[in-house]
Amino acid sequence: MGTAADDLSEPQGRGVVREAPRPSPKQAAEPRPAPQPRPAPRVASPPVPVERRYRQTIHRVDLWTVLKMSVCFYICAMAVTIVAIIALWVIGDAAGVITSVENFLGDLLQTEDFTFLDSEILRGTLLVGAVLVVLEIVLTVIAAAFYNLFAELFGGIEITISEDESAL
Repeated sequence: MGTAADDLSEPQGRGVVREAPRPSPKQAAEPRPAPQPRPAPRVASPPVPVERRYRQTIHRVDLWTVLKMSVCFYICAMAVTIVAIIALWVIGDAAGVITSVENFLGDLLQTEDFTFLDSEILRGTLLVGAVLVVLEIVLTVIAAAFYNLFAELFGGIEITISEDESAL
């Protein structure tokens, strides 16, 4: 059996298993140095989320879908507006603003008993709201038809969609 220097200088082939050299009795009797503390293992950092992006082009909008969505949107908007107008009317009536406006208009028009008819004002507001809803729906569908025409000529609107992995 050779020395440690001989073991290092000998070429090692693949698949050859060698035993570590055994210490001599003299080396075994000598005190060993204290083992060095091992550094803390590195914690693997979480993988950096890869942001994927997609480019899409809107070439055409379905007019039937635009009609259905605009009907829902404009009817809901009219309902919210009517509820807000009624709430403001009730608050104004409770605060005495409606009576003051009636007295002012009565003096201006030189009539003694000028009053607003609440039911007539509500009916007129609903009628005007319904007409506006129909006009807005028609204009929205016409605008969608124009978009389809221009998208055919110029290629539509390009949008970029980013997928965020951290949100999932």
